[in-house]
Amino acid sequence: MGSNSSRIGDLPKNEYLKKLSGTESVSENDPFWNQLLSFSFPAPTSSTELKLLEEATISVCRSLVENNPRTGNLGALIKVFLSRTKELKLSAECQNHIFIWQTHNALFIICCLLKVFIYEMSEEELQLHFTYEEKSPGSYSSDSEDLLEELLCCLMQLITDIPLLDITYEISVEAVSTMVVFLSCQLFHKEVLRQSISHKYLMRGRCLPYTSKLVKTLLYNFIRQEKPPPPGAHVFPQQSDAGGLLYGLASGVATGLWTVFTLGGVGSKAAAAPEVSSPLANQSLLLLLILANLTDAADAPNPYRQAIMSFKNTQDSSPFPSSIPHAFQINFNSLYMALCEQQTSDQATLLLYTLLHQNSNIRTYMLARTDMENLVLPILEILYHVEERNSHHVYMALIVLLILTEDDGFNRSIHEVMLKNITWYSERVLTEISLGSLLILVVIRTIQYNMTRTRDKYLHTNCLAALANMSAQFRSLHQYAAQRIISLFSLLSKKHNKVLEQATQSLRGSLSSNDVPLPDYAQDLNVIEEVIRMMLEIINSCLTNSLHHNPNLVYALLYKRDLFEQFQTHPSFQDIMQNIDLVITFFSSRLLQAGAELSVERVLEIIKQGVVALPKDRLKKFPELKFKYVEEEQPEEFFIPYVWSLVCNSAVGLHWNPQDIQLFTMDSD
Repeated sequence: MGSNSSRIGDLPKNEYLKKLSGTESVSENDPFWNQLLSFSFPAPTSSTELKLLEEATISVCRSLVENNPRTGNLGALIKVFLSRTKELKLSAECQNHIFIWQTHNALFIICCLLKVFIYEMSEEELQLHFTYEEKSPGSYSSDSEDLLEELLCCLMQLITDIPLLDITYEISVEAVSTMVVFLSCQLFHKEVLRQSISHKYLMRGRCLPYTSKLVKTLLYNFIRQEKPPPPGAHVFPQQSDAGGLLYGLASGVATGLWTVFTLGGVGSKAAAAPEVSSPLANQSLLLLLILANLTDAADAPNPYRQAIMSFKNTQDSSPFPSSIPHAFQINFNSLYMALCEQQTSDQATLLLYTLLHQNSNIRTYMLARTDMENLVLPILEILYHVEERNSHHVYMALIVLLILTEDDGFNRSIHEVMLKNITWYSERVLTEISLGSLLILVVIRTIQYNMTRTRDKYLHTNCLAALANMSAQFRSLHQYAAQRIISLFSLLSKKHNKVLEQATQSLRGSLSSNDVPLPDYAQDLNVIEEVIRMMLEIINSCLTNSLHHNPNLVYALLYKRDLFEQFQTHPSFQDIMQNIDLVITFFSSRLLQAGAELSVERVLEIIKQGVVALPKDRLKKFPELKFKYVEEEQPEEFFIPYVWSLVCNSAVGLHWNPQDIQLFTMDSD
């Protein structure tokens, strides 16, 4: 763009950009490149300015698309960049600011061009553009080095090998962003890509040996959350006429190269992109999630997923089995702390889910922590603010809870952790409550929200499965948690009666009119009865396994005993109602013997005494409630669109025109 570029509006007329995209070939040894790469203009500071940058350069990019088959200038630019990266590590050590700045500018231009090339053409055509050289029109060298593969390998080396310093921060961000752009061809396909040229390069050949190192570096970038250097951290000579630092544009990368757009239709509510304090950490996490969710090759599994599934703690000295490829070690404590701190973002919750679900080493480590509240509380807060979150973020948070509740040790320990003054829980002042009781409150609130708003059976099922997993280990339930369990049952009971009444009236109406189609009340009734059955099983599981630990639940049962009468003779619930009816009858009898006008404290005292007297063999044993999260078949159909929606919504993401994107035209909610 040249040292004279000072305004975005000047870019379409810029002589250096015109030469790059024009009909004249430029040798990779031409002094022109030094001039082109010495550009500056005030860094874009808003979404509007960032979009202006794209609009100002689109004509230049399309001109290069047209002329590159004759000039090979794209290949020449890439070769200039590749030659510079060979000296980049030494330049960082020697604090060679100018060299690093120009190398960054080269990569920035490449990234801008690639984004347009990938949108404008197929991968096969893009691959051809990397082979064109300065020859007769349309000719290319069939025996030349594979420049596309070399560029990808170079980006991986840059990310993993260049030390992270103030002067290398922006080029590190740009390298990660360029790899994201390389994989963005998925955005322009409605179907999930299962065979792709970029996938092929990343999964075999020269890039494959970098797999574990790249995954490890991206994870450490997320862990460290390194902030960009302050604007004054780079000292470059100022232009006399531009009124800004030569490094202005490079500094602007830290606030995002392209505009952010809100993706419609991804969730019940589009997630507002939070302010990103570490662009490198954010971009690294997005790239990691993209790589982890690439589909397997026909002849080999995804190596990046293999690396994520198998890495171990740095404190684990046991050898890796020879059968595990791409293995590495990382500090689990640092990773755990970063995951606890970053759960406000969708992508951090998705990473947590991915690690818990796929890496048994991480799952075992986390479940053994004695400070699980640091992880669980942010997850509960996501669910508590369900109306402010997109549905996918809520699902991921809920599945994380479901995976955790598969472990009996977790279910026991959460009732031993006492919390004080949960400020974000606004329905009731909770001065002191166990983590287990709070978890129950939040999950029940999520169910009730779902019943009145979204009516999503999948969400219902997972909420109830988490409660069921915990039910045998309920301990010292807070009185409010016990009340909410029974209140939820009351709500379900009312809904059941209402649908039953509607079905009866509809049936009567159908006798007088054969032309009006009947609503499917039978299906609604079946769904409600399934949920009621599950709630009764949860209550029953608690009573049969930990009755003596939960006087508050018995109190709540007795207070609302009338609710359960209608289900005692119902054929769907008769068996499970036996124990509940026995408990209600037994304790009601003891309260009658104690006389009228009993205080709450006296009732609880009678319940505690009665628990000892109740013969345990009178309670019928049922199979233990245990639900295990199982990923659906072809999970990539959900996760790949989800990950790319996060990329498009990222505060330091890459801007694509929503009208151009085809991947999200499918129903992704």
